[in-house]
Amino acid sequence: MKIAGMEREFFVIGENVHTTRALLKRSKRVTTDENDADIITYTTLAGAARALPIPDVIKDTQDFQEGRVKHVKAALHQAMFGAGEAPGEGQEYIRAIVEKQEAYGADFLDINVDEVSLKTEEQIEAMQWLVGKVQEMASRPLSIDSSDTDVIAAGLAAYDGRNGPPMLNSASMERPGALDLAAQYKAAVIVTAAGEAAMPEGSTGRVTNAAHMIDAALAKGISAGDIYLDPLVFPVAVDPEFGRHCLDAIREIRQRYGPDIHITGGISNASFGVPGRKFINEAFLRLAVAAGGDSGIMDPVQNDPNAALAPLNAMDEPSLGLKLATDVVLGQDRDCKTYIKAWRKKQLA
Repeated sequence: MKIAGMEREFFVIGENVHTTRALLKRSKRVTTDENDADIITYTTLAGAARALPIPDVIKDTQDFQEGRVKHVKAALHQAMFGAGEAPGEGQEYIRAIVEKQEAYGADFLDINVDEVSLKTEEQIEAMQWLVGKVQEMASRPLSIDSSDTDVIAAGLAAYDGRNGPPMLNSASMERPGALDLAAQYKAAVIVTAAGEAAMPEGSTGRVTNAAHMIDAALAKGISAGDIYLDPLVFPVAVDPEFGRHCLDAIREIRQRYGPDIHITGGISNASFGVPGRKFINEAFLRLAVAAGGDSGIMDPVQNDPNAALAPLNAMDEPSLGLKLATDVVLGQDRDCKTYIKAWRKKQLA
């Protein structure tokens, strides 16, 4: 997507077609219908109000008992296996997610079915089905995402390319063979800064691992413009240095490899464990772009990149919430004390 005030195009990898996504049972969207049946309410892009029945297979899970509803998983199960009108409602729920992701600027739609089952063959079946349906609903290319390369391979094979070349999410030192799949399917590829057996330490570890993967991708014949580096964003609430580690790595990678490669990352990862997450997400996004990032793995509906990034070069004074969130990301507010105090006093809005 092109954002006013930015010279580079910003690429959004919309992350919401994911069976990992959950709603809290106490959410207003999780309720009951006139027959006292459990449902998830939602609206289509056109504004029509609809309801997705929650299948028993979801209500029998530990997640549900602990207060979480895997809503995309519920929709997928209803669409694939439901009876009566449930399959149609399941598909409409997925369609609503797809259409909203695209309307808010997603350039790729990330598809993940890992929560469907612990069995690879059932994940493969779900991936093939979901890719087939989403590519018909969408106008943007798909990003095929899984912790299992066999599931990724099945998704890439099921995608017919009608919306443009696909993306593979992701390749790392732990599974370098994913680069062969990307080359085979002429896919863009997210490469991560993860090590062979552990997460990276500091900015140096990120740069070392990232350089290894970028060079390996280039050696496979994958063009620089099809490489999206994920330097791995860790929650700033865990360690005040985590934000700077990632930002310093972005700067060095951009300096080393120039403008052609893309630098992305899971924007909302930065805000885990912190209240008022939207402020942290926006602060991290702005800082990452200033450091050289040009992409984000994110929900553009909840974290609108147009709104977050358009004022980058404006003279407007940032809000108190954004100022305090920036201090958190840069490690200048240890334990997020000042930020959380302001949030509790409702001063961030």
